Amino acid sequence: MKVPDVSRGLRRAGLLAVLAGALLPGCESRTPPHRFPLTTPPATDSVPPPEESAARPASTEATSARPASAEATSSAQRLSGEAGSSARPASSEATRELAAVAAPSVVPASASVSAPARSTGRSAFRALPPTTERAGHLHALATRLKAPGGAVEAPCLEPRDTGCARSALTPFFSALDGLLEGTAKTPTVVAAFGNSLIAGDRIVDVVRDELTAGFGNAGRGALLVDRMAPYGGRSRTAAVSNGWQPRTLGELRAPPHPFGITGVYHVATGNRARGRFKLDGEPRGTLWWKDVKGAGRLVVSVDGAVLARTEPQGDGASRTTSFDLPAGAKWLDVTAEGKGAIVQGVVLQQDAPGIVLDMLGVPSADATLYGRLEEDALKSQLQQRDPKLLLFFLGGNESKRLEWKRTDLPTVRQDLAVLLRRARAAAPGSACMVVGPMDAVQDGHAKGKPLKQRPFLEAAIQAEREVALAEGCGFFNLYTAMGGAGSLVRFHQAGFMHDDLVHPRGQGLDLLGQLVADALLAGWVNEGAVSAPALTSSREDAPAGSGSGQTAEAVP
Repeated sequence: MKVPDVSRGLRRAGLLAVLAGALLPGCESRTPPHRFPLTTPPATDSVPPPEESAARPASTEATSARPASAEATSSAQRLSGEAGSSARPASSEATRELAAVAAPSVVPASASVSAPARSTGRSAFRALPPTTERAGHLHALATRLKAPGGAVEAPCLEPRDTGCARSALTPFFSALDGLLEGTAKTPTVVAAFGNSLIAGDRIVDVVRDELTAGFGNAGRGALLVDRMAPYGGRSRTAAVSNGWQPRTLGELRAPPHPFGITGVYHVATGNRARGRFKLDGEPRGTLWWKDVKGAGRLVVSVDGAVLARTEPQGDGASRTTSFDLPAGAKWLDVTAEGKGAIVQGVVLQQDAPGIVLDMLGVPSADATLYGRLEEDALKSQLQQRDPKLLLFFLGGNESKRLEWKRTDLPTVRQDLAVLLRRARAAAPGSACMVVGPMDAVQDGHAKGKPLKQRPFLEAAIQAEREVALAEGCGFFNLYTAMGGAGSLVRFHQAGFMHDDLVHPRGQGLDLLGQLVADALLAGWVNEGAVSAPALTSSREDAPAGSGSGQTAEAVP
């Protein structure tokens, strides 16, 4: 196709954008609407899993809006998980013609349209991956539950005369560009810290699935040798385990040893404690372990053949043992030779471009309790993971402890600032985003009486937002995205809350994950289309050390 044909296609796309802006002014909103199906399926606790790339076809509108060139086609194929060559931007002349027809507009969170090139060094064409079948069901559910979704706030870290050279999320967005264009050579890691909202995996599973559907899957990442509790699934743990006692940073009293970034360690309760992982073609692995006095060695073996043995010194340090995995290996075993050996985690991932999301959430956790992370382990393990996005799902337990008068707002501010500073210092090349808490109701509600909103919820959200933006992190207001005050009641009436009225279940969790994924992807497409607020100094002079040292209480 000749360049004039591309230009005509771009002019048509620009005219369509102008017409859409005139007819749908809501599309220009800073809180982009979802694209919902016209019909709403009944609420169930079973949501179809995302299909393979063939189940994510580009919409007709998206096809007509893109230039019909081989380069654009290969870009769309990459977004669907297919192989293709690097995307090349349209000619500068065509881009200038498009800019003359229509100013850049904000892309809705579920639209599959290309964004025009910006002057930020970003990829010339960013387009949202086509919607998965599950995402379509969840968007319909969002309509029923009046969950409008929302946009990510990302302060500008490097302003310039013509706009913002780098925002809080630019490192992550640039990494996505590298995956899209085929220039990335290694996985793009997302490290998700948080509380029980994500500790069951389901929210981050949806975020992971939405990202891998568009940018490729590079494996499982950081895993645990056993579950954190004697129940729950094993998607992020060994397939089979026995002989381990879990200890977590969310316990009422601080356990005897500090933690690595997983916030969990497992202690061997006797000889031959074992965790067995099913391999999926990973070329190498890493064992994170604690070198405690009197503990026996840990043995790493594959299909019965020993790969590595640890050599404890008994100095209490957090250590790393890496090993290569033979091609075709099926099972990896981590075995304790004696009682007291401690495993902090196992890392398994592909040695190829794609998304890896490490689920690092712990029940009962808050920013204060994350002060129990050991500084050396935090630095070394985050440096090994080299994340491009640090995600923090916090605020639910903070608001509860504010209600119980077990903490106060200055402590909430200070300890969140400390956590963000420690994590960003350990991973200076990473973007950072805080996800605020969901809607919550007051404890002690009586049966048959109207549910009342938790009294300190909005104050905790505002405190988290101010600290996140002041510390150079993005912020996503999950509370407003799910519908604000009263949204938890709607979730409960639809059957998507547990009896404790604290923890969502089933599709309720999936929907929250979809809201986060939609906001991240829309933020990537829209980078430069909306003004980023300037970074301001922190309101709290939080020290660089650990948190305030307040203890946890038993929270489901």
